[in-house]
Amino acid sequence: MKLPPLYPILDFSCFAAKGEPLAAKVTFAEQLLGAGATIIQYRDKSSDPRTFLANARELRRVTLNKAAFIINDRTDLALACDADGVHLGQDDLSPAAARKIFDQMVSHPFSQSSGNAQLLPERMGHPTGLESGEQWVPHPFAAKTNAPMKLSSERVGIDTAVTRGKLLIGFSTHNLSQVHEADSLPVDYIAIGPVFATGSKDNPDPVVGLDGVRAARAATTKPLVAIGGITRANAREVQAAGADSVAVISDLLESPAKAVADFLRVLG
Repeated sequence: MKLPPLYPILDFSCFAAKGEPLAAKVTFAEQLLGAGATIIQYRDKSSDPRTFLANARELRRVTLNKAAFIINDRTDLALACDADGVHLGQDDLSPAAARKIFDQMVSHPFSQSSGNAQLLPERMGHPTGLESGEQWVPHPFAAKTNAPMKLSSERVGIDTAVTRGKLLIGFSTHNLSQVHEADSLPVDYIAIGPVFATGSKDNPDPVVGLDGVRAARAATTKPLVAIGGITRANAREVQAAGADSVAVISDLLESPAKAVADFLRVLG
């Protein structure tokens, strides 16, 4: 698979203080898309599951047919909002378990087997965040695995991985040992970072620097996403060090449309 050079992350914490945080997030996502972003990850470390899911569903609506939509951490909520995949951290559900669940969704849609209605929540070990009376619904890919996705693979820049009905799994690593381990896991791309100092996490892992990106690139042939403190000023250096894509949060906030255009121009 091929990732787009820019990987925007929409972090709930950046909008929590807004008067209407959901509306602010939707507007922000629309500006990213309008400027050419073709993948967006939604990250929310603080909301309860129901709020997370409500926000994710609205962002899925905005991104549908326009960009790949990835949910951070929560495999269950990625499925519940019909996302295109999940990005997992070192302490989340294992990539192997997530892949097994995703493959089962494609092979055995719930609509054909009502006995599986509680399978995912039980296996994932945490609340689904669904309202009373709501049911788990299979991802659109599950109903007809050979059907092409409506989303243009050229527009998204992820070649045909998504169009074949495969839900994507990304995995965060923070040192070379973790990269080596991730290389053998059923993940579609590996993230390495933080590359530079970042304020996006309360307790960030040690900075890996450009040398860490180079080492990660040498350790895997999987698509590599660099994250942490990346700006328009240093993105080209990160790309030159071997990153296929750069994940950005803070440097998109002030003027998202201009920032996306700048990043795409810098990254080529």
